[in-house]
Amino acid sequence: MLWMEEGLYLRVEELPGGPRPLPMLSGFNLTTAYRALGCFNPSETSDAYFILSNDRDEVWFICNRHLRTVVIRRDCTAFRLPLSFFGKDTLTGTLSAVLPRLSD
Repeated sequence: MLWMEEGLYLRVEELPGGPRPLPMLSGFNLTTAYRALGCFNPSETSDAYFILSNDRDEVWFICNRHLRTVVIRRDCTAFRLPLSFFGKDTLTGTLSAVLPRLSD
């Protein structure tokens, strides 16, 4: 199954001994938020592989076990943003929830 996401940004937190490819050996770093271009979930495993563009503009499928959520920003289309762009509250998960407005 393949799906495309709009605006989900993820950060790398490589799992020692985790599934290949290892993000830190594949052109990713710890100070960048990467926009998820999509996600692939092969039927033979419970892992999901996010489609990300690395710092060398290569497209990789990285296992969800190496990734942590940062934010959903549908108003932004950049492949990569520095984590500092989002602020400390966003990275700790303490940002208060905003309820969607219902249309009239």
